[in-house]
Amino acid sequence: MRKIPKQLMEDMANDKFYKQCCITGRTDEKIEWHHNLIYAGRQVNEKWCILPLLKSVHRDIVKYKEACDWIMLNRATDEELERYSKAINYKRERDRLNKIYG
Repeated sequence: MRKIPKQLMEDMANDKFYKQCCITGRTDEKIEWHHNLIYAGRQVNEKWCILPLLKSVHRDIVKYKEACDWIMLNRATDEELERYSKAINYKRERDRLNKIYG
């Protein structure tokens, strides 16, 4: 697991988005921060790539991976996605997931 830089961690801790699970909206269990994007074999430490998940959701991440990708990709700007769109076209993937999830 890659360590989140202190400044980014403080920024996320002060952001309302990180106070509840982005999948369920629940807060009744421990919230863990999930690095959703792996690029060049490393977890990406950018705010839009790290998602708040209930511990139980995080533990079963394979079940929720596509929904997490949808949330993450819609948090990013086109420019942010272009930086990581080498092997995978993340803007096209975002469009595909938007057709599924809205």
